[in-house]
Amino acid sequence: MKLQELKKETNCLLGKLPADADWEDLMYHIYVRKKIDAGLRDSAAGRVLTSKQIRKSLKIAR
Repeated sequence: MKLQELKKETNCLLGKLPADADWEDLMYHIYVRKKIDAGLRDSAAGRVLTSKQIRKSLKIAR
């Protein structure tokens, strides 16, 4: 992500936090956003599993 886009997204994130937010709240939202972005990149690159494959790897019968 380019710096200008990162700044824009950061400002948007900060604007959505409540007035009483602290550092932990900010770090949590950054962490969640980072994980979502990584998941979207994985999906776009075809690095996905079906629910059947996941259940098999977790040994959950259905």
